[in-house]
Amino acid sequence: MASKPDKRGPSYDQLSAGTRNARPLLHQNAPEIQPYGKIAKLPIALDEKVCAASAENLNQLLADTITLRDLYKKHHWQVAGHTFYQLHLLFDKHYGEQNELVDTIAERIQSLGAISLAMAADVAETTIIPRPPRGREEVPVQISRLLEAHEILLKEARTMAKQADEAGDDGTNDVIVSDIIRTNELQVWFLAEHVVDVPLVRAEGVKGASAGS
Repeated sequence: MASKPDKRGPSYDQLSAGTRNARPLLHQNAPEIQPYGKIAKLPIALDEKVCAASAENLNQLLADTITLRDLYKKHHWQVAGHTFYQLHLLFDKHYGEQNELVDTIAERIQSLGAISLAMAADVAETTIIPRPPRGREEVPVQISRLLEAHEILLKEARTMAKQADEAGDDGTNDVIVSDIIRTNELQVWFLAEHVVDVPLVRAEGVKGASAGS
């Protein structure tokens, strides 16, 4: 008796025949090609020790900038009150500017032949900006928390800019002064003006003035 034809279709082996070179290579593992904290010397006319010192400083600034960036996003989501719309937009604008700084700092670290921090756990271990509570806070507290974080970052940035200048690392000095310090100073100004105690409907010192007088 003749066997019945197989109607199940071609086998997996038949379907995959000839595709070996096109298959993704999954579950690969190998040693790091460059451990964190080590310098892969690049021909940028800077001593390896200078590169290492600048990279260490920049990684601290990177961790604190990432933390400040994420603090802005937290407050962007959680802001409440009659200034909600304005602050919702301002916090997100500052978040975007801090996010640009994150890339700028990380790229400078890589250009020094070093490795930049990237993962949240490493950032959390490194940052010196205090961790906020998970819940929502009042607007004045949100702004105060952001201003304190900016001040922490600016203090260390000024010290590190001076160190880079003294070491002859002009590129790192320029990133810190032109990008980090100037951006953070401008954001401080925009924030601080929101917590000036200015009367909303009457100028200071005006007493009993009627609408028609």
